[in-house]
Amino acid sequence: MNNPFQSIEFSKSAPTLAALPPDTGAEVAFAGRSNAGKSSAINTITRQKGLARTSKTPGRTQAINFFTLSDNQRLVDLPGYGYAKVSQSMKTQWQKTMNQYLESRQSLKGLILLTDIRHPLEPGDQQLLNWCIDVGLPVHILLTKADKLSRGKAMGVLQKIRAQIGTNPDTSVSLQLFSALKSQGVEEVTEVITHWLSLSKQQ
Repeated sequence: MNNPFQSIEFSKSAPTLAALPPDTGAEVAFAGRSNAGKSSAINTITRQKGLARTSKTPGRTQAINFFTLSDNQRLVDLPGYGYAKVSQSMKTQWQKTMNQYLESRQSLKGLILLTDIRHPLEPGDQQLLNWCIDVGLPVHILLTKADKLSRGKAMGVLQKIRAQIGTNPDTSVSLQLFSALKSQGVEEVTEVITHWLSLSKQQ
């Protein structure tokens, strides 16, 4: 399978909005609860094993990390929300920075929302999803760690979530099963990301 992310590389880590790269071109962000598997997903999708730092300790990603594919195309790893072994003040700062990024970033073309298939769409996930729907930001949900369930149970969760989000025909939300460990669902999410990255800058 051709790898459209072959040339991708880490570009910068931005702890504050002031440190963000120029708001031009197109970028796709990855978001999810701490330990939902964002870094592992990025590494698996790009087939760059050490691109994003992974850790068994929730909350390892403590800034907005940018990975450059071309001069005007980027992937973005957002800080995890929910449980993390950090202070409440740090959690609050992360949340404020992430909210401001999502609200103001014109080059953001879509959000990959990762949620553990064993605990799908918990309150923080649902809040973020609802916000994206309200502002018209496309969302593609990865039901991660699908290898932890049998195929039948995994498909059952997929169908349940699809029914849950499919009641509004105006929502630009899609979803799939995903496993970084088994490289399951890589082609599907790659197609979504490459489509979003091809979108021209919003006017």
